[in-house]
Amino acid sequence: MINFLDIFGTFVFAISGAFRAVKYELDLFGVLVLSVATGVGGGVVRDLILGFTPPAAFQNETYLLVCFAGGLLVFIGSTRIATRWDSVMASDALGLSVFAAIGAAKASICGLGTIGIIMMAAITATGGGIIRDMLVCEIPAVLKTDFYATAALFGGVCFVTAGVLGCSENIQLFCAIAATICLRIVAMKYKISLPKVKSLPASPSQLTQERKTRVKTK
Repeated sequence: MINFLDIFGTFVFAISGAFRAVKYELDLFGVLVLSVATGVGGGVVRDLILGFTPPAAFQNETYLLVCFAGGLLVFIGSTRIATRWDSVMASDALGLSVFAAIGAAKASICGLGTIGIIMMAAITATGGGIIRDMLVCEIPAVLKTDFYATAALFGGVCFVTAGVLGCSENIQLFCAIAATICLRIVAMKYKISLPKVKSLPASPSQLTQERKTRVKTK
C-alpha cells in the first residue's frame, strides 16, 4: 500500500509541477522538467542526504515515467484538470502526507535522531516544490504561503512520538500520514496559515542611518 501511495503522490506532485509550467507558458520540455522536478525532487534530495545512491527515482524508473505521464496529461488537458483543482489539491495533501511518512521512515532506518527524522519528513515532502519554484525564479511557496511544510513537520513529530511509545513501523507510518493529511486539509478548509513578518518601511541600513541622524540632531 505504501508503495502504491508513493507512486500516487509522485503523480499528483508531477501534475502540480506541470501546472506551474502552464502558468509561465513553457513548452513541452519545460512542462516535463517541472513535472519531474516536483514529483521526485524531494525524494532525490532525501536519498542524497542519507547516502542512498543512486536515488530511488533512478533505480526504479516507474517514478520518472509517472512524472512524464503527469506532465503530458497537463500539457494535453490542462483546462479540464484546472476545473477540478479542488480534487487535485486534496490528492496533493495525500501525497504530502505519504512523502512525509516515507521520509521519516528512511531517516529512522539510517539512525538519525529526532530532529533529523522530522527534518527529513519535511524535506521529502516539500523538496520537489522548492526545486520547482526555484527553476521558475519564485520564492518557494512553502516559505510564504499555506500550512504546507508545517503539516509535514507535524507528521514527522507524530512518527517519532509513535516510535517512542513503542509502536511498530507500520503504525508509525500510519500516524504520520493521518496527522499530516488531517492538518493539511483543515488548513486548506479554514485557510489557516502561520503569521507573516511585516515588511519594513526601509532597509535595515537605512533605518540605522536614520536613527543615528536623529541622535546627532538632538
